[in-house]
Amino acid sequence: MRCCTLLAGVCSLLFCISAGAADSKLPTDATPEDAQADPDFSRQGEYAGDSAGGQVVALGDHRFLAVRYAGGLPGAGWDGSPAASTEGTWEEIQEVVAGLKKTTRSSPTLNATPPQDAVVLFDGTQPTFEKHWASGARMTSNGLLEQGATSLDQFQSFHIHIEFRLPYMPTARGQARGNSGLYLQGRYEVQMLDSFGLKGESNECGGIYKAAAPRLNMCLPPLVWQTYDVDFTAAKFDETGKKFSNARVTVQHNGVTIHDNVEITDVTPSGPIVMESAEPGPVFLQNHGNPVRYRNIWVTRK
Repeated sequence: MRCCTLLAGVCSLLFCISAGAADSKLPTDATPEDAQADPDFSRQGEYAGDSAGGQVVALGDHRFLAVRYAGGLPGAGWDGSPAASTEGTWEEIQEVVAGLKKTTRSSPTLNATPPQDAVVLFDGTQPTFEKHWASGARMTSNGLLEQGATSLDQFQSFHIHIEFRLPYMPTARGQARGNSGLYLQGRYEVQMLDSFGLKGESNECGGIYKAAAPRLNMCLPPLVWQTYDVDFTAAKFDETGKKFSNARVTVQHNGVTIHDNVEITDVTPSGPIVMESAEPGPVFLQNHGNPVRYRNIWVTRK
């Protein structure tokens, strides 16, 4: 059994490495300035009108996915009825966005100030980077944390605020498109992925990976800063190490509650901690080979 477990772990690691290597070959822009060179970038995004909302997803080669929502955009008026979608050139999708104007939304918790008792894991400065992140973490020259970082701090139950920016990868699809994840205690993943304009599954942005889909897909367009505000309650164990209460999580994505006190029954695969226990764990930001960036990360213990 131990050999099988080890083999499965190695295979999982090789899969992540190969996926990351493949992803890195796709056209990728990590900053809005770089993406401006693609004319499709300025057309993709959100559109709004009096009684409808639209999302336009760049697919590369001057093709787009356009989605129209009755009542308004997700989290801002959409009545929940099935959305109408069309894929094609800019000219071919005009019917979907007819009567709508380009708009830019931002999370109401963007740039949230940490409370006085918060552990400020990262504020864009070298001191917080060096104090709170393990060897192997990287910071950009303009003060952003890169993917593939593990906190030195360990936590039980806590609240975390984190701001993240997904890259622009128009020709990528599925799990290859701006993939990362926020691992709570290094065990349970809230997925980060460019799922803008999609349905919102458990393996898409805001999903508790392979465990619970978000109530609503609140993913904003790539290269727009987004927020997670997560309230996490750790699993509880008795003196013998037997679990008697599952972990629970409430997640706000860009200010909208997408999970409300959801039970998590087991760890997410591929995290740094592979078993549940009474021990605390770190904040882990997954490296899947895509340039995801983070800022303003702080935690309050419960």
